[in-house]
Amino acid sequence: MVHVDGGARGNPGPAAVGVVAREPDGGELAERSAYIGMATNNVAEYRAVLLGLELARDLGATEVEVVNDSELVARQIEGRYKVKNAGLKPLYLQTMKELSGFKSWSVRSVRRESNKRADELVNEALDAAR
Repeated sequence: MVHVDGGARGNPGPAAVGVVAREPDGGELAERSAYIGMATNNVAEYRAVLLGLELARDLGATEVEVVNDSELVARQIEGRYKVKNAGLKPLYLQTMKELSGFKSWSVRSVRRESNKRADELVNEALDAAR
């Protein structure tokens, strides 16, 4: 399970991503975060998903559940919403390609409070980049 979050201060603005990998029982395995430069919130959310998938692969996962707090990104990945924004289409396609490398995958959107550590990592990366 990877909890992912991306955010920008301004939209677009300085942006960062944060990822927390957890065991199915909730135990934390690893964290990653990165400052990604100027981006929109939705671009940052997709970049967070991609970082989360990279971390899951690095940990040897063959199955992954992506947990984020962006309903738009989750529903686009599920195929419930079309990707209309031209700037998001390449990130969506890359995400789907990366997901196809897993035996099974799922994505779900949660309230921000349920994604707290990933959100903290985003803010730490933004603060460090100042």
